[in-house]
Amino acid sequence: MSPSSKRIAAVYDQVLARNPGEAEFHQAVKEVFDSLDRVLTRFPEYAEESILERICEPERQIIFRVPWTDDHGRVRINRGFRVQFNSALGPYKGGLRFDPSVMLGTVKFLGFEQIFKNALTGLPIGGGKGGSDFDPKGRSDGEIMRFCQSFMTEAYRHIGSSVDVPAGDIGVGAREIGYLFGQYKRIANRYEAGVITGKGTSWGGSLVRTEATGYGAVFFTEHMLKANGRGLDGARVLVSGSGNVAFYAIEKIHALGGLVIGASDSSGAVHDPQGIDLDVLREVKQVQRARISEYAQQRDSAEFIGGRSVWSVAEKHRVDVAMPCATQNELDDDDAKLLLKAGVSAVVEGANMPTTPAAIDRLRDAGTLFGPGKAANAGGVATSALEMQQNSIRDSWSFEYTEARLAEIMENIHARCAGTAEDYGVPRDYVAGANIAGFTQVADAMIAQGVI
Repeated sequence: MSPSSKRIAAVYDQVLARNPGEAEFHQAVKEVFDSLDRVLTRFPEYAEESILERICEPERQIIFRVPWTDDHGRVRINRGFRVQFNSALGPYKGGLRFDPSVMLGTVKFLGFEQIFKNALTGLPIGGGKGGSDFDPKGRSDGEIMRFCQSFMTEAYRHIGSSVDVPAGDIGVGAREIGYLFGQYKRIANRYEAGVITGKGTSWGGSLVRTEATGYGAVFFTEHMLKANGRGLDGARVLVSGSGNVAFYAIEKIHALGGLVIGASDSSGAVHDPQGIDLDVLREVKQVQRARISEYAQQRDSAEFIGGRSVWSVAEKHRVDVAMPCATQNELDDDDAKLLLKAGVSAVVEGANMPTTPAAIDRLRDAGTLFGPGKAANAGGVATSALEMQQNSIRDSWSFEYTEARLAEIMENIHARCAGTAEDYGVPRDYVAGANIAGFTQVADAMIAQGVI
C-alpha cells in the first residue's frame, strides 16, 4: 500500500469513528476517497494541509425543532436540518428535502456530494444541504404552509444570498418554496430574491429550473455517448422514477431520438414498448397524483409491473441506456447484472447516489460507461446558480437562452470529467474524473484561504 493510500485509509477510519451509524455519508466519502490515491501522490500538499480531514467535516451543522399545527389543531413536532458543508468556492448551495427518511446522515451525504457537484459546474457556489423528516404527502396546503413557516422561522437566521442559498429537492417544490420565501420575507423585512432558488417564474424564478436536472442529465449522457462513438438517437432507455427529474429526462431523450420504454414509482414500474407517452404520464403523475399503475390502465400498449423496479424490464427486453432518477441506492448489483445481459452500454445517474457501490464496480468492470450523479445531475444546481445571477442583476432570461446556458455548462462538465480522467491515466472513467476534478478545485481554494 502506497503512503497516500495509507493516509486515505487512516482518514476514512476517522470518518467512520467520528460519524457512527451514518452509512450513506460513509458511502459518499468512500466513493470520493477511492479516486484520490493518484491525486495525493501528485500533490502531497493536500495531505500536508489535512485537506481530506477538513473536507469531510462540515463547517456547520444545524439541527432544530419544527413545531406546527395540523388541520385538527394538534401540535406536531418535526426535526429540521441544515448542513453547511464547504464555502471555499462561494456561499453554501443545496436543496431542502422533506421526507420521513431524512436524518442527519442523509443530509451530510447529500451535502458532501454537493461540494463536488457544485465545483464541477464552474460557478462560484459552495456545498450544503438541508431538510426535515416532515412528510408532505397527504397534507393540506394549510398544513404545509404552517410547517414551512415554522421551518423558516429558525432557518432564516442561517441563510442569505451571500451566506447560504437553499433550493428544492424531494418533497419541496414550487409550493413549498413559495411558503418558505414568504416567511423569510416576513421575518427579514426585505425582498431578498437571491436567498432561495426554485421560485415561481413570476416572482424571481428561472425558466428551465423545473426541467434542469432531467435535461442536464440527458445532455451529459449525449456528450458521453458521442465521445465514445455512439448517441441517443435510436437508443432504448429505462428511466427510474416519474417525478420532475425522470419526466423531463424522458422528454429530452425523446427529443434527441431515443425511446424510453420504462418508468416507475414506489409502487412498481411500467413497460411501454412504444415509448412512454408524456401526456399520459403528466396527467397521471402531475394532475391526478396517482400511482403509475394508472398509466398502464390509460395506455393500451403499457404493462404494469407491480412491486418491482423498472430494471426488471431488462429481463426480457434490450436496454441500451439506464438512467436511475429516483433515490439513493435504488440500482443494486442484481439490477446491474440484468442490465448487462440486456446489452446496456451506459448508466447515467439522474438522482443522488442511486447506484450501489457493488453495482458501480460491476458496470465499470464490464466496460459500461458510467456517469456519476455529481456530474450528470448537476444541471439542477447549475440552473439554480443561474437564477441567483438573474436575481442579483434584477433580470430575467428567456427559456431558450437559459437552456442554452445549461447545455453549455453540462458540455463543460463532461469535458472536465473526461479530460481529468485522461490526465490521471484512467480514460473513460467518469467517476474518477468527476471526483478528482471537483476535489482538486475545492482543495486548491481551501489551501489559498488558509486554515479556517
